[in-house]
Amino acid sequence: MNMFYIISYDIPDDKHRQKIAKILLDFGNRVQYSVFETILTIELLEKMIARLKKVVCDEEDSIRIYRLCAECKKEIAVLGLGKVSEDKDVYIL
Repeated sequence: MNMFYIISYDIPDDKHRQKIAKILLDFGNRVQYSVFETILTIELLEKMIARLKKVVCDEEDSIRIYRLCAECKKEIAVLGLGKVSEDKDVYIL
């Protein structure tokens, strides 16, 4: 079952930040500079977290992962540019 996640980060080191962003781009869409939306199965979420743990600096970095239920996702309001990420019926790998 796919779930909708919002991931935000605060990474002071440029190299860590670039590595984190690259990993997150493999799993979702950047909606703001340090905010991503993803639609993941639990298995993909675990893979993403495992990859993030390999590069995160526990003493300096902050990554937050928020799971949103289907009802909560319906209530997301976007002002200005952009739209909420949608689950695709077909994935091309």
